[in-house]
Amino acid sequence: MLLDRMEAEMIKMAGEGLEEEDVPELDIEELSNSGMICAEGPLVRAGTYGDWCFAIESEGPYLAKKEVIRSVSRGTVALSAFKGETGPAWISYAENGEILSSFDPALPHVDSGSRPDVLDGITGYRKVIERGGSDGVPEVVLRKIQHELGCAVPQEADSPRLLSIRVPGGY
Repeated sequence: MLLDRMEAEMIKMAGEGLEEEDVPELDIEELSNSGMICAEGPLVRAGTYGDWCFAIESEGPYLAKKEVIRSVSRGTVALSAFKGETGPAWISYAENGEILSSFDPALPHVDSGSRPDVLDGITGYRKVIERGGSDGVPEVVLRKIQHELGCAVPQEADSPRLLSIRVPGGY
């Protein structure tokens, strides 16, 4: 099913109380039959930008799960950025099914990846941390990593209707 950002947000907020006037361009019965309206599991939207594919979960930790990152990185690379209310709260980088770096950008010295030096070698993000104070460092670190990997996706790429799914039992 295709949903734009606002429709996905409305579905998440209203849940089973969703009414036709909440999403006038969508068929409520079709949404219900597809499992989109249920409150079980994450609602994930996916698209492409440049050479990258991206998936967005507006709220929740599903896409930051280690098994998801390992799976989507098989045969390629994957970057996961879990953002909380105050900005990036966890960043993971994987190549070919192996999580090389996984850390809280406010505490980058505590990295649970198998080879944290790889991401730093590609992006030089630790120099950003060394130069800056504590204000806004997590956001700056994420932007630096995205820029160096060439995977910065502008927010407007997430606005149009994108393929969307509800992952039952994903939490």
